Amino acid sequence: MAGADEAHVVRCAYGCQDTTCNITVGDEAVSRAVRSYRPHGSLARVLYDKRKADEWLAAYDKRKWYRVDKSKIREDLLDLWVPLGTGPDADQPDKAAEIFLVRSAERSDSLPLQAWHSLARSALSWFISRTSINGLLGRGSMHVFSSEQFQKLMDASGFTGPWHSLVDLGAGDGATTAHVAHLFEKVYATDISPPMRWALAKRKFTVLDVERWHQEAGPYNVILCLNLLDRCDRPNTLLRLLRTSLAPGGRLVIALVLPFSPYVEVGERNNHKPSEYLPVRGSGLEIQIVSLIDRVFAPVGLRCLVWSKLPYLCEGDLGQSYYFLDDVIFVLEAQPINTRSCEFAINDGVSLRRNF
Repeated sequence: MAGADEAHVVRCAYGCQDTTCNITVGDEAVSRAVRSYRPHGSLARVLYDKRKADEWLAAYDKRKWYRVDKSKIREDLLDLWVPLGTGPDADQPDKAAEIFLVRSAERSDSLPLQAWHSLARSALSWFISRTSINGLLGRGSMHVFSSEQFQKLMDASGFTGPWHSLVDLGAGDGATTAHVAHLFEKVYATDISPPMRWALAKRKFTVLDVERWHQEAGPYNVILCLNLLDRCDRPNTLLRLLRTSLAPGGRLVIALVLPFSPYVEVGERNNHKPSEYLPVRGSGLEIQIVSLIDRVFAPVGLRCLVWSKLPYLCEGDLGQSYYFLDDVIFVLEAQPINTRSCEFAINDGVSLRRNF
């Protein structure tokens, strides 16, 4: 029997037969062989990398999803801040987000399902876009906010109705739309992808043409524009349409991943760069929040009533259980356009294009 001061040596959990590959339980020292170990074989490497990625996700401090550095935000804008997390400090995922994460992990861990997705994606990528592939395969679902979080934003913005009509632009498979659809009498949605439009129709939403949504129905009591401004070819044109398509007293809800990084899947320039650029300034999330409110929304007649921060969650794959980005949510109302501000925005946009 080993002495009481002798460390207990455990064989490497990955089945390595190298005697230098061990874990010393007594002092928790891990040998260099274990730290540098990489399994042989493509599938083994994929599973090993996924395990490490999921361990990182498990250890990640999710409170960061709901927090901002308030020292970098102007006092007048801090008054518009609405925390949307749960728990004593309102910085924990709510039930809807937790359910999404659990379901995403279950699908990510299904090897047959992920193998089928990978094979189909490789074959279809020659013919259709990634968004359409996700629509056909029923994968890549997103989560932005829950019904309770949306209601909290509406209440904080002073919106009391009527809850007659909602349109969700670029709604994808409609998962986020479904969280709030029960609040409205009529629900409309758009998406550029045919498979996604089919998914929206399957949810019983009225699907509108992506170019004529503002003519086919409306004006709308609430418009959702979630993670679309950085993905559309003409965001300035879209913002003007959004403003004029709001019913009196209506609300426009914009979600945007920050730091701002535009990428257009299908556009006029054919290089994934937008034809129009938003005059977003600053390199950090907080600085860009101020820039969006002052330089992007205000010049086109959109006044920010409340704003918050949430994780933009995406279903995972063989790489990891789920993915996330920092999403900032703005609730805006239509205001008379300040001609001077509009002129400043136009000139700034011209300057931006020239320097690009």
